[in-house]
Amino acid sequence: MSRTEPAVPSAADADHRAQADYTGGVYGSMLAASVVIGTGTLGSFPHLELAVLLLGTGVAFWIAHVHAQLFGARLARQALDRRTVVEVCRAEWPIVKAAVPPTVAVAVSPLLGLDLQGTFWLALAVAVAGQVGWSAAAARHAGASWCLTAITASINLLLGLLIISFKLVLTH
Repeated sequence: MSRTEPAVPSAADADHRAQADYTGGVYGSMLAASVVIGTGTLGSFPHLELAVLLLGTGVAFWIAHVHAQLFGARLARQALDRRTVVEVCRAEWPIVKAAVPPTVAVAVSPLLGLDLQGTFWLALAVAVAGQVGWSAAAARHAGASWCLTAITASINLLLGLLIISFKLVLTH
């Protein structure tokens, strides 16, 4: 293969990338829900601040995961090169992608006439829905039966409801 031809990813690489997409999506959705719950008082621009907090936290955790992958498991097995760094960055990117829907919910909430409390609940619902959706997609992608897909989605819904219960306890 010449230097100008792109490397053809193996089936194992494609499978790992797909698995990372779903894992990062579930994780990122849970992270976004946790950010919404943990948000205390916001300043003069609460919608903007919450949106920045959601995306910023997603990016910070993405960087942490990339760092852990590159300097943890990978460094012991192989030398780092540009291709490896790009692969790891790409594989962990779903953590950031999962923060986008709740951030969009925060951005459109004023157009829906929602106050700040309504914005929190909308963003939280979108994050939990993403968590359930990513887990169901992962199960189907892995060839799970519809029954097993429903079970994994239900477990992730229960985890999301646990996060929502934290919100209820923290605000009352």
